[in-house]
Amino acid sequence: MDEVQVVVAHSERATLRVGDVFLKVDADQARIDVEVEAMALAPVPTPEVLWRKPPVLAISTVPGATLGRLGGPSTGSPAAGAAAGAAIRRLHDAPLPPRVGRAGRGVGELAADLDAECALLVANELLPADLVTRNRQVAEAAFRPWTPAFTHGDLQIAHVFVDGDEVTGIIDWSEAGRGDALYDLATFTLGHEEHLGDVLVGYGGDVDLEVVRAWWAVRSLLGVRWLVEHGFDPFSPGCEVDVLRSRM
Repeated sequence: MDEVQVVVAHSERATLRVGDVFLKVDADQARIDVEVEAMALAPVPTPEVLWRKPPVLAISTVPGATLGRLGGPSTGSPAAGAAAGAAIRRLHDAPLPPRVGRAGRGVGELAADLDAECALLVANELLPADLVTRNRQVAEAAFRPWTPAFTHGDLQIAHVFVDGDEVTGIIDWSEAGRGDALYDLATFTLGHEEHLGDVLVGYGGDVDLEVVRAWWAVRSLLGVRWLVEHGFDPFSPGCEVDVLRSRM
């Protein structure tokens, strides 16, 4: 052990890597409660909880490598994408957890929040009005009745690890809970639309692609301003703003 690696850090939380241990420091201990509970319940590989001493949670690394990252190339094979889809299906078919997660917000509340955010994006000149308007129209398809599932809530492609064609770990469960399964599928394929077919081969069943595309728009519209304010760049190639532009 010769260094401390800062994995991510902003005003709400930070994650450090020290050797084979990840240290998650979070100002909101409720998020850590959710993470620990979800990892214990999820029927997929997750990190081991090593110890917890608020505000710090120590977890193990997981073997393998991520399938890619938003704004970068997807490094996984079609078979790895299908394996990820199968793991996501196992999660969604599992008994429901006790909490409502990020993907479980009520349709009315979410639509109101999205309308308010769209207005701010235009008023603050972060995005052109026509880009916001078009994607708000696309987003409408997400606002429909859905059957609750066990969802991860922040299933970014960088949160899924594989070794060959086997899923070896899924990390970062602080947004987990009951929610819309298609939100997870959309988050996992955000910015990597070309791999959606591979994921669905493993996931199986009928998936409404219009709703998946709608969740891409919702997540991107809601994320742009937060990312800018916390030191991230949603305007980087392949990231949220490019996702929004792809719908024009």
